[in-house]
Amino acid sequence: MTKAPKALPDRYAAAGVKLDTAEEAKRRIAELVRGTRTPLARGAVGGFGGMVRVPDGYKNPVLVMSTDGVGSKVLVAAMAGIHDTVGEDLVNHSVNDILVHGATPLAFLDYIATGNLVPEIAEQIVTGVARGCRAHAMTLAGGETAQMPDLYQPGHYDLAGSIVGVVEEDAALHGDRVAPGDQLIGFASTGLHTNGYTLARKIVFEWMKLGIDDPFPESAQTVREVLLAIHRSYAAALRPVLSIVHALAHITGGGIAGNLVRVLPSGVDAVVDAGSWPWPPLFRVLMRGGQVSRDEMRRVFNLGVGMIAVVSRDDVEIIVKSAERAHVPAWIVGEIRSSKKTSTGSATVRFEER
Repeated sequence: MTKAPKALPDRYAAAGVKLDTAEEAKRRIAELVRGTRTPLARGAVGGFGGMVRVPDGYKNPVLVMSTDGVGSKVLVAAMAGIHDTVGEDLVNHSVNDILVHGATPLAFLDYIATGNLVPEIAEQIVTGVARGCRAHAMTLAGGETAQMPDLYQPGHYDLAGSIVGVVEEDAALHGDRVAPGDQLIGFASTGLHTNGYTLARKIVFEWMKLGIDDPFPESAQTVREVLLAIHRSYAAALRPVLSIVHALAHITGGGIAGNLVRVLPSGVDAVVDAGSWPWPPLFRVLMRGGQVSRDEMRRVFNLGVGMIAVVSRDDVEIIVKSAERAHVPAWIVGEIRSSKKTSTGSATVRFEER
């Protein structure tokens, strides 16, 4: 009787990449993707590329694209065992990045890279991504899940995404309408958003010796609740008033000064009134616990302001009321002034203490 040939070992699995696990993750993710499809979606779920049609009614549509990630906030998610919130963070961050150009989101792509893929964790992440997409009537057009055991430690992953939006060419925001006398309207953040976590984690977990389930100082919440607060989307607050906004700055890495300057034309300066909005307790705790200077706090963190709109003085009330209807606190945080430099000089942002 002839013996059956000896089964060869699965060399790829032995090297750390389990294809069966990847297939299970893809199956779960496909169900979540189907739940985000809008009437603009085209093609089949699971194709090599995602397809979405440009909406009708545009005369000169311009596509606006952006790619970003959630950084080391994923390490807090791993510590807490909560993975859906960073997925929603990723979408909201990306929506804000194209909102500053006046764009409406059309489609999203996510990228999850990990050492050893756990289908349940991948499903949680994409659950958050899908939730964020549905909230913005946007198709999750596809993505990629990569296993790289030689690159990532067990239990660790990285999360990034790309967004595509559309805006009428003559309605796109470039900052060219900004003029002296314009007012700066700050929109409240929901905490750290997705920036400054390398420093925040060191302060909270190493220097303050707090655990993930410990109460967070000056707060009724735990450390996990404070550090995993979802990055706020400003679409509902700003979309109704985009036509009267002169410029928008999403306050991400680099703080207020590092991001506001990106949307200012030459010949002007932005002057921020440092005492015009209340710092949430989170930032006071980090400043004290890490012995961080005020200047460094301004460079690293948003300090409670996640978006700044530059608007005409006559339109301030309209903008603030739009924010109130979306349940987003907003304040006048400064103004635009003529630059003391030559008209061709680069714009600057400075803080004034009053």
